[in-house]
Amino acid sequence: MEFTLDLALIRDVLKRETGQSRRDIEELGLLEALGRAGRRHDAALAEAADAATLACAVGCSWCCHFTVDVRAVEAFRILEFVKTRLSQEQAQAIYDQVRCNSAAIKRLSDDERAARNEKCPFLVQGFCAIYEARPQSCRNYHATDATGCQRSYQEPENLDIDPDFAPATYQIGGAHVEAFSGAMNEAGFDDRVYELNCALEAALSDPQAQERFLNGLTPFIDLVGDDVPMEFADLRPSGDGVNKVG
Repeated sequence: MEFTLDLALIRDVLKRETGQSRRDIEELGLLEALGRAGRRHDAALAEAADAATLACAVGCSWCCHFTVDVRAVEAFRILEFVKTRLSQEQAQAIYDQVRCNSAAIKRLSDDERAARNEKCPFLVQGFCAIYEARPQSCRNYHATDATGCQRSYQEPENLDIDPDFAPATYQIGGAHVEAFSGAMNEAGFDDRVYELNCALEAALSDPQAQERFLNGLTPFIDLVGDDVPMEFADLRPSGDGVNKVG
């Protein structure tokens, strides 16, 4: 779909969120800062001018079978949430599904992953078991017509299906993600993206992964992260350039 960018809106979100995320990372640590950013993110989307046009509703889970990319910080926060907030039985079932999913898709190309349905390990009886800690990609998936999502699920190899999204919601969500990623990168942390199941499996298999990450090193030895171009990079406040870390 095509729409005109609301430059003032995007700049405002980028400025406020980058500054707040910087302060939170410094004062609270990266995982807690991500949690706070997620709550602000949800609140901003709920207040978007076109929020009432969204078709997403409780029980709608077509998109919970699509490929999802996460940053390492999200994978570690999700695993912390699972460990501290879910029962041992629930956690073990999730770990088993993560390992099963990862084994099935870790050798697929990006295009092959995009053309394949894979049930999210956190989709339990039609609900997200980690909704509070869900990835930023999931927070930003807001369609105005669930028919497109259903078609994407039913025709996974048809990559030309493009569900309609609410423009204001889309721009606010994208700016929130870029603001936190920029602040994280400036603080020296890896902000590349990894496939959800593969990142979780790598973190579960390597107890030192989170420590490496928090020390500014590459977290996953056997995974190659992807750099994601920032869609609104040119709209960041002057002097807010993002320096990629290795």
